[in-house]
Amino acid sequence: MRTLLLAAALGTTVLAASPALAQNSAPQAILPVNSVPAARDIPYPGTMRLEVDATDTDRAILKVRQVIPVAGPGDLVLLLPRWLPGAHGPDQKPDKLAGLVIRTAEGAILPWTRDTVETSGYRVTVPGDTQAIEARFEFLSPTQPNQGRIVVTPAISNIQWENVSLYPAGYYTRRIPVEATLVLPTSWQAATALRPAGAAEGSGNRIRYGVVSYETLVDSPVFAGRYFRKDELGHGVTLNSVADAPEELKIPADVLAKHRAMVDQAVKLFGARHFDHYDILNAVTDELGGIGLEHHRSTEIDSSLGYYTDYADRLLDRNVFPHEFVHSWNGKYRRGADLFTPDFQTPMRNSLLWVYEGQTQFWGNVLEARSGMSSKADVLDKLAIVAASLDDLPGRSWRPLLDTTNDPIIQNRAPEPWGSYQRSEDYYNEGMLIWLEADAIIRGGTANKRGMDDFAKAFFGVNDGDWGELLYTRQDVIATLNKVYPYDWTKFLADRVDAVRPRAPLEGFTRSGYQLTFTDTPTAAWKARESTGGNADFTYSLGVVVKDSKLTGVRWGTPAFAAALRVGDELLAIGERAYSNDALRNAIRDAKGTTTPIRLTYKRGNAVRTVSINYADGLRHPRFAKVGTGKGALDILLEPK
Repeated sequence: MRTLLLAAALGTTVLAASPALAQNSAPQAILPVNSVPAARDIPYPGTMRLEVDATDTDRAILKVRQVIPVAGPGDLVLLLPRWLPGAHGPDQKPDKLAGLVIRTAEGAILPWTRDTVETSGYRVTVPGDTQAIEARFEFLSPTQPNQGRIVVTPAISNIQWENVSLYPAGYYTRRIPVEATLVLPTSWQAATALRPAGAAEGSGNRIRYGVVSYETLVDSPVFAGRYFRKDELGHGVTLNSVADAPEELKIPADVLAKHRAMVDQAVKLFGARHFDHYDILNAVTDELGGIGLEHHRSTEIDSSLGYYTDYADRLLDRNVFPHEFVHSWNGKYRRGADLFTPDFQTPMRNSLLWVYEGQTQFWGNVLEARSGMSSKADVLDKLAIVAASLDDLPGRSWRPLLDTTNDPIIQNRAPEPWGSYQRSEDYYNEGMLIWLEADAIIRGGTANKRGMDDFAKAFFGVNDGDWGELLYTRQDVIATLNKVYPYDWTKFLADRVDAVRPRAPLEGFTRSGYQLTFTDTPTAAWKARESTGGNADFTYSLGVVVKDSKLTGVRWGTPAFAAALRVGDELLAIGERAYSNDALRNAIRDAKGTTTPIRLTYKRGNAVRTVSINYADGLRHPRFAKVGTGKGALDILLEPK
């Protein structure tokens, strides 16, 4: 008390030491030390042998036996891959690995411990005179979607080698040789970019593949199935299809011709191939988990039932084929310098994904139109959906496009409460819009004598037959653009990639004579999107997306947002009538040009509420209107070559 009174008299504040506070413990932190050996670019001493038994499809269990040569006695860290090219973020499944037992060749069990820093690493001490060790374990595939992606069904298996193998730390993965064997159910067939070691080795249900690097193995997944079809598409490209049922593989000749045309147009575009052979792996299924992942000499795709047999109604499934194929050139061969890593534990950085994915999205749409996989009108309608979604996106007010390249790492593709304000992986579609504008600028400045096709040949179409990796930086992109057409590309990209920009870069359309408009009649692409998602989309009217009467999307700043609706709310009634999608469409249509509010009753938890929404602009669906005359840059770009 005397201390406080003295402090008051002096006009200062003194905090007396609290006995309780003085006795609190204040330890020094023991900081984690990563003692996993760093990757070295030296040969690994020996060839790993890996055998995966995939015959237990009833329980979806993959059994693994792996023999790993060792350099000598001492500590060894075996790693389960964590950072995979194409995933853009950490993607490890150590929780699905079970039953791990490590032995010497003589059968002595070697205890292992999980590394406390690199938790996908398993530490083992190798005794003297040991030439190799054996690891056995199971990969327990998810059997329900809430457990993870389903990769084993009664009719299809997707063998991803990173889930069923370990590799020794301390080496570039391209320097670790491995020979893999796959055992399948009787009569099943398999497709992969790997090739059997010999004709006899691929017979029956046991396939022994040739020796490749561990990097190549992980980049060469397998689609195997009870029902299987193989079609040659030309240029060394094979379409391998598996399906839930045999009738899904009855491919009409005209549908197959569209896929052949897509391959032909891609090879013409780039003028070189970066594969010795290429396998498109397509699963027509509603049981296998969804995937669309690029690899250097293959791609994994899942398509909805009826993709081949009901092709006319599968508009949204088509783009994934050219998109993933383009990745053989963009992303796998030409790769952003900060995305290349020596192994599968070194974190990747995504700063150039607006090129990697954005330009792949660009060329995927172009090839979809050029090949006739979709009509030019359908491609334009799909582009209108993209343009509308990005043009007035609320998140543009604070977040630049470049920062969205971090989303696969920081957000990990989980659902977001307010996605339109948070932004997500916009580097795909907004990146595409940037390259559409670049094409229009080049064509406008060269009287249509040059365009992004010239960039593609100069940047991606080099070193025919090379399927290694050729790295690039932003400056490399700018230098190639300037060789095609001198322009201030540095400022062009900085304004669109690095800066907060209130509107989407739609100048590629306006320069080509197209104007984004909204009408009350949905396009075929809009209807296909609603049908595929099983929802009703009122984003550009009330600002909501509805599925099974529940709000699955509420756009920031819209009338629905102003009424405090949010994702998860269940719509019960519109006015005095029970909710239905058609009833909501009719209510929005009837309210157009009036002052009558739209009354919605909804349930949130145990509470039931009613809100009145003042909205009178009617139904709004995006489409492009041609306002110019003659062929614009975009018209020329989408023409077959």
